Formats: sequence, C-alpha cells, structure tokens
Amino acid sequence: MGAQWKQAGRVANANKKGQIVGKLAKEIAISVKLGGVNPDGNFRLRAALEAARKNSVPRDTIERAIKKGSGADASAAAYEMITYEGFAPHKVPVIVECLTDNRNRTASDVRMVFRKGQLGSQGSVAYMFDRMGVVEATHTDKTLDTESVAIEAGAQNVEPLDKADVPEGQIGARFICEATDLGSVSKFLADAKWVVSTSELSYIAKNNVELSADQQKEVADFLNDLDDNDDVHRIYTAIK
Repeated sequence: MGAQWKQAGRVANANKKGQIVGKLAKEIAISVKLGGVNPDGNFRLRAALEAARKNSVPRDTIERAIKKGSGADASAAAYEMITYEGFAPHKVPVIVECLTDNRNRTASDVRMVFRKGQLGSQGSVAYMFDRMGVVEATHTDKTLDTESVAIEAGAQNVEPLDKADVPEGQIGARFICEATDLGSVSKFLADAKWVVSTSELSYIAKNNVELSADQQKEVADFLNDLDDNDDVHRIYTAIK
C-alpha cells in the first residue's frame, strides 16, 4: 500500500526497545509542537501517547517529551522535520522523514545509507506518492463492518491491520482519508470508541513495485539500515 514501512515483528523486538522509546518520545514532542499539549484536540498526540502506553514508555520520558515539544524545557534542543527522497535497491521509491536536532548529522547519515554498497540513490520521488491522512485504530466489537465505519467517518478507503498490531479478541483497521479530513476522521473514530494508535499525514504510493523474494530481502535490508538511525522517524515506500 505504500504507507509507513514496517518490517514484521520489528516493533516487538526487545533489542530495539531503547530505540523505539526514543522515537516515540520524539513523536510526542513533535506532536505537541504542532498541535498543543491537549490530547483531546490533538489526535496525533493522543495516538502517540497510546503508542507510548502500548510500548511501556516510562512516565518521566513522556513528561520530558511533552515539555520539550511545548518549549517548557528551555534547555532542550528543538527537533525539526527533514524529508529525504530517493530509491531503494531495484528502483523502489522511498521517502524518509527524520526528526533531528542536528540537520548536518542527519543529512550525512542518510546519505551514507543511500550510498552504502551503491544499493540506493537519492532523487525526487514525491510525485509517485499521494499525500493522505492515515488513521489506525482498534475496537473491541469484532462484528463491526469496517467499510461502513469508513463511509460514516468520511474515509476514502479502509484495510485491515496486521494481526500482530491488533489485541486479541478485537478488530483493527487502517482508515485512509483526504489530508484535510484527518482531524474529523480521527474524531469520529474516537467518539465511536475506537482506540486510535496512529493519526498522521502519510505518503501512499500510487503504484507498487513488484519484487522477487531475493529482491524483497535486499530492499528490506536497505530499509532496516535506514530505520536503525535514531533520527529516522518514518519510512514510506512503494512495496506491499
């Protein structure tokens, strides 16, 4: 679908726990910076806090991230969002969103991954994606018809979440909407007792690249190298 790339099981990997906590803290900080400290009116922050809860992020880490995003922590370096475009192996388009407090460091690190072993290359690919809103949510009522929910919410499309991302005995769905409708779709779902874990603008690939099993592994290795960088926040690519 070309939404945020995830390797199956990566979030659950205990060896990545420290990195995951750091990235979730950055997401909380940038959510506060963009939409304020009140999660009732800031659905990106509400989703970030829900993700932090699911991943057992310590309360003091969350509080520091909120202070950093709000400017209450005057000693904290400010994060900025930087976007890079390019190609993974086999000409797979990739968009990389980074949250960083050091633009030069991040630019150097990302360029290094793209150049490593001549696997990838930087270049303009944004025209290959649509900018859309994406809301991921779960509900305790498994009998719900997600297509009907999507229509009522004002979403353009809906697809099931991976089973690993859905609590046992619940239903999970990814609602895709126009960028301008992200807030209203998130609010509708929250009011309908859906637990929203993601509410953000995303890049959806217009066409996916077909790959063999060996090619998929090469692309996954490349994306893993990118994701291992602490400043890399989101990766979007044109593979299923």
